[in-house]
Amino acid sequence: MDRRIKIRHLQAFTEIVRRNSMKQAAKRMFLTQPAISRTLSELEEIVGAQLLTRDRGGIGLTPQGEFFLNYAQTSLSALEQGLAGIEQAGREGAMQLRVGALPSVAARLMPEAVSEVARIAAELRLTIADGSHGHLTGMLRAGQLDLVIGRLGEPETMRDLSFTQLYLEEVAVVVRPGHPILDDPDLRRIVDWPVIYPAPWAAIRPFVERMLITHQVPMPPRRIETVSGAFGRVHTRRSDAVWFISAGVVAREVAEGLLVRLPIATDLTEGPVGLMRRADAPESAASQIFVQAVRRSIELLGLSDRDSAAD
Repeated sequence: MDRRIKIRHLQAFTEIVRRNSMKQAAKRMFLTQPAISRTLSELEEIVGAQLLTRDRGGIGLTPQGEFFLNYAQTSLSALEQGLAGIEQAGREGAMQLRVGALPSVAARLMPEAVSEVARIAAELRLTIADGSHGHLTGMLRAGQLDLVIGRLGEPETMRDLSFTQLYLEEVAVVVRPGHPILDDPDLRRIVDWPVIYPAPWAAIRPFVERMLITHQVPMPPRRIETVSGAFGRVHTRRSDAVWFISAGVVAREVAEGLLVRLPIATDLTEGPVGLMRRADAPESAASQIFVQAVRRSIELLGLSDRDSAAD
């Protein structure tokens, strides 16, 4: 966009059209008639086209003006909505948002998103719930949550919900530092040790099963089925367990060297992480601010379109 175009240019142009009068538009904007005429002339010079015709019959739109009018009105309307949202955010207790976060999101994305929300709208009160995909989407359908962030579930779990993809994430296979499997990190060797495996209701379980089938690895006979990050972090570091978990859950521990990610291909476990809402739910100012904070957090964390296997 040409940076010479100012809000006053768009306001003058749309107000003249709305009032069908240069004089009335100037009065509405507390300007003199020569001043508003000069503002319109500046806009026409910037866009390189005549936007309005002026004669005794009043104001008329040229074809270029008719085309430009819709965009000018839309821009001003979007700005007004943004200002209204910020004003609402400044009123004590005016905005609240109830968010559900699946384990990988709760551990990795949410802390950054909460910081961004505080920067944008400090008075926005967040209530955050974590849990399994089925539990959180059930709360969402019941109206107990406004949004859920996590992996896209199976079709039957997404009934009456919309999904907006944010990034892609893989499942990580992690062990404690010094684990014997690190000497020969072959996926087929996991059956030699206890395995922390996704529970039947976990969104990542079908992806893990597909990966094992592809690599001709049988279902681990010694397995604990859970997606509890709290349990997995402690038990994996204290034992020889091999843990299958969303990469976001253990990203910090892997970066700090507390856990080690096995250098095996996990492309088959990659799946979309996104925002889930009730399909019929209106978008509130609070949710708009939160989504803005989430998208900014994704940029800051470098997640973009996928979760790198190097995390």
